[in-house]
Amino acid sequence: MEAIGSSYKGDLKNGRMEGTGEYTFPTGTKYVGETKDGMFHGKGVLYFQNGSKYEATWEKGLAKQGTFSFADGLVFQDKDWDYCDGYDRRFYSERCNGLRPAGESQLTDLDPPRVIPEGCYDCGDGFYDPSTRVVTTYTGRFLRRADDREDEWIVRTCRKAWDEIVGHDADI
Repeated sequence: MEAIGSSYKGDLKNGRMEGTGEYTFPTGTKYVGETKDGMFHGKGVLYFQNGSKYEATWEKGLAKQGTFSFADGLVFQDKDWDYCDGYDRRFYSERCNGLRPAGESQLTDLDPPRVIPEGCYDCGDGFYDPSTRVVTTYTGRFLRRADDREDEWIVRTCRKAWDEIVGHDADI
């Protein structure tokens, strides 16, 4: 496992994962739960670097039934999804806590929004620096190098540092 950048802490049987444990992928995503014969098997949770998680029942390495929760607590629904569907464009936190007064727009689901480093973009799972084409976590850890398609999408659609509103004039 160490040769491919993964690690495992937990019960073993005949040198394979068996029982309960924690498997960490090279990306930092962690599986915590039951294993059998070297595979995820039973109840377990995948914890992603961005704070989201997938709780599932696994059978021979495959998720048979599960629930995905975004980092802000929004639970994904496979049917009757009514979040961000064109009729209701509020952020999840606005649905939970209500809308802000007119003139005090909420720019992201996180309020106040993250401060973006100079010259960078907030691409949802981290910051993107177009000069290096690298996406890092919000804590500065390397995530990936953006290809041409992702670079174009981020530059076209994501919030950038120099667009940030640093305050408002109450007299206007």
